Amino acid sequence: MFWRVAFSIAASQLTHRRRQTVVSVLGVALGVGFFIGVSSIMSGSEKDFVDRLVNSAPHITVKDEFRDPAKQPVFIRFPKAAVKLENVKPREYLRGIKNYGEKVDELSQRPGYVAEAALTGQAIVRYANKDMSASLIGIDPEKEKLLTRVAEDMREGRLERLRTASDGIVIGSGMSTRLSLKLGDLASVVSPAGQVKRMKVVGIFHTGNLMLDYGQIYMLLKDAQVLLDKPFIANQLRIKVPDPNAAEGIAAALEARWGYRSESWQEVNRDILGLFIIRNAIMYSIVSAIMIVASFGIFNIISTVVLEKRRDIAILMSMGFREADIQYIFLMQGFIVGVLGMLMGWAIGWGILAILGQVEFTVPGMADRQGFVLDKSFQQWAIGGVFSLVAAIGAAWIPARKASQVHPVDIIRGAV
Repeated sequence: MFWRVAFSIAASQLTHRRRQTVVSVLGVALGVGFFIGVSSIMSGSEKDFVDRLVNSAPHITVKDEFRDPAKQPVFIRFPKAAVKLENVKPREYLRGIKNYGEKVDELSQRPGYVAEAALTGQAIVRYANKDMSASLIGIDPEKEKLLTRVAEDMREGRLERLRTASDGIVIGSGMSTRLSLKLGDLASVVSPAGQVKRMKVVGIFHTGNLMLDYGQIYMLLKDAQVLLDKPFIANQLRIKVPDPNAAEGIAAALEARWGYRSESWQEVNRDILGLFIIRNAIMYSIVSAIMIVASFGIFNIISTVVLEKRRDIAILMSMGFREADIQYIFLMQGFIVGVLGMLMGWAIGWGILAILGQVEFTVPGMADRQGFVLDKSFQQWAIGGVFSLVAAIGAAWIPARKASQVHPVDIIRGAV
């Protein structure tokens, strides 16, 4: 078969210039290896961050506020007129989501949806002559287990104890340490309205996030309503949908229907998600530059072979080899270098991932020691392999085309 003959000729020409071949293969291998290492870190951290966003918080939060202020009647009456309105006093209205119970029931009836009403606010937790400010949230414990990961993050006690214990409260491990609060202790919780309640610690959670561990507390919705002096009021609807990627469209539909500001997890974290796109673009640009540099080595070795083997090429063509056959032989050389570089690059990438997997470091704002979150999926290895083959064959194409344009009669006669 012709491909065997082409492979034999291509391999013999590459082994004739072993040093250049080894350098070219190493260039491709390093590009592939570093691509696997860098892309695994980038992709792994991105997937871990998105997973934390999706699983640790509701997909959609409906708040008791409006995205845009209501238009004044004069601007509605004269939309194109040059009108100036001064000394407008904002209309006061009762905060809270109207008929939140009906809205929760309606959403809960949709297949795959989880919805709860919540009341958020600020409070001070006081124990043993020490005070700490905290963000409180009144919840339904059964639904909160499905909306967030707080039940999984419990170190002591259980989230469900909020329902069975009288005036129960769940605090973070940081607050527990700073205030010396233990499971079963009674702490005073003071609201901005001046309400004071003695509440029993029925659970302690630990997320590893200092902001949550030191500043978040949970209690029953009815207890939060009493403490904040907002009876029968909820200022948030917290929703989980079957497909997190569809949360943005669902949030827009809910806002258009009810008027309340509805924020999806994508909207809340849009700036951060946008940074991932920029970061990936930078990563692929750097790796592409490495592969382009490596391809110059392939271009150099094959161009040199073409110059040195012009008479051999002419003899092959006089023996019946067509232009396409000659081009195929030199493209085969690029392919061989690309495959060898890909295999060696995979080995280097595996070694890099093994080393990175052992690295640990401390991130400011996180209570636990962290490490690299690596994405070891086949996709990273496949993209690296495609990079190597495209770079190698692309670098071989110009000298291969030049080799196929040799005129055997002129070479043999010594005209050139």
